[in-house]
Amino acid sequence: MTQATKSGTTQRVAVLTDSETATGYRLAGASVIETNAEQAVSVLEQAIQDGTYGLIAVDTGLIPDPATATARVMRGRDLPILLPIPSLRDAFASDTVDAKAYMGKLVRDTIGFDIKL
Repeated sequence: MTQATKSGTTQRVAVLTDSETATGYRLAGASVIETNAEQAVSVLEQAIQDGTYGLIAVDTGLIPDPATATARVMRGRDLPILLPIPSLRDAFASDTVDAKAYMGKLVRDTIGFDIKL
């Protein structure tokens, strides 16, 4: 995904996430920056310094507060915008959501009937 800016340069959109979630974002057509929790902050800082991205959606399972974690690198920069997005692990935590029921409803709503494997 890209978007042209007033200066004529193209800014890309990316999702910073883990390897388990990356495939889903790629299938949805998103550019993905894949990393793990230990390297997430340094990978995000490199993506910021690269200057290629206008928006980076950051998996909060990797970096709970991306703005605070990258404040030093972002100082004086307008872009990229860092958008925290919930981790799938958090979204489907067993104590809050029944993942199987959620996915079943999603399939039913999308194609109109259940698929059982």
